[in-house]
Amino acid sequence: MASNQNNESKEHEQEEEERITEKATKAAEDLYNIRDTYFSIDPQDKITKLQNQVDLAINLVDSIPLEQRKSTSQRANYEFLRGKILDVFSDYRKEAEDHLSKAVKLNPSFADAWLCLGNCIWKKGDLLSAKNCFTLALNKGPNKKILCQLSMLERKLSQGTENQVQIVEDSIRHAKEAIALDVKDGNSWYNLGNACLTSFFVTGACDHRQLLQSLKAYQNAEKDEAMKSNPDLYFNSATVNKYLENYERALTGFEAAALKDPGLNATEEVQKMVTLLDKLVNCSKGQVRGKRFASLASSLSLINLNSSHRKATIRLLSEGLNKEVAVIGKVLLFIKHDNVAPLYYLLCDSEKTFFILSVYGVRADVIKEGDQLTLVAPYFRDVNFCWNSKVCSFILFPILSSRGLCS
Repeated sequence: MASNQNNESKEHEQEEEERITEKATKAAEDLYNIRDTYFSIDPQDKITKLQNQVDLAINLVDSIPLEQRKSTSQRANYEFLRGKILDVFSDYRKEAEDHLSKAVKLNPSFADAWLCLGNCIWKKGDLLSAKNCFTLALNKGPNKKILCQLSMLERKLSQGTENQVQIVEDSIRHAKEAIALDVKDGNSWYNLGNACLTSFFVTGACDHRQLLQSLKAYQNAEKDEAMKSNPDLYFNSATVNKYLENYERALTGFEAAALKDPGLNATEEVQKMVTLLDKLVNCSKGQVRGKRFASLASSLSLINLNSSHRKATIRLLSEGLNKEVAVIGKVLLFIKHDNVAPLYYLLCDSEKTFFILSVYGVRADVIKEGDQLTLVAPYFRDVNFCWNSKVCSFILFPILSSRGLCS
């Protein structure tokens, strides 16, 4: 009878010890959830909140009984939890690296510990060692979190290198490998969106396909409820919409990002866009008048096309692609703004209708004021929406490359 009671007592103690380990593990996970979802105008507020939670989590880890730290794997898990908790801050902590290093030495097959160690080392700027950690972790087996981190790190490593485009392509490949492991994981889709957006910039900010791929990835990321608390997803998606000239969606996205994280510069992005739109609207109203302008416009009607396309004016076009026609326009003004792409120009047709031309993939000096341009099979957009009681209305022709233009 006494023997049975002793056995039951030992089992109860063991269960209690295991519960403490589980609580410590959950405390570490909760800590990272706070890091990823809690945002404040004052960054110090978040640091203080994290520090308070770190202290509580460390106390929990240290309360794991010695009996639960006897085996090599148990000691590795203890060191891992301590290191992971201490590494929750955005800056490098040597104590965190020390614990995580012990964890992987005790258990070289501990993939999560390699992942955390790589993240920790990354913070102190040792990118190649961080990559080595991620690679070693992947040697233990495919892992979507590690693939995403490797993809992110590769984009960082690509900066300033001669083979930047290739390294970013590797980043895209690893992002896709992560998605293949879990097609519903929003973070993996978000990472792919970031990789495609980076590719857009490193290849000259002229490949619309990269923007469309990025936007599609972000849209898939938004399907994951866990990602709806990520302000960077809204910010980056808005950035893509900005470059795709989906103005209203971009403004809405930046505002959503600003509400979720006041620390982002999303409000400034909204103001930049509003300033740009004001310029486009005001220009499209026509600031050029007088006999010279009338002469410029009327001269366009005398020009004959050396093309199979039918000559047309803005008035005759329909929304979207106009395959069979070409529009001849005069460049009246180069519209300066803060974005790297596209370039904006004010043009008019022979009927003195003003319109905005946006051009990707050309240098600013290729098209000059006074040039005569022929838009072959133009894509017509009637931009018309309200933002904060202000009407944004103008005619837009996006040109993805100089192939859609003849001078």
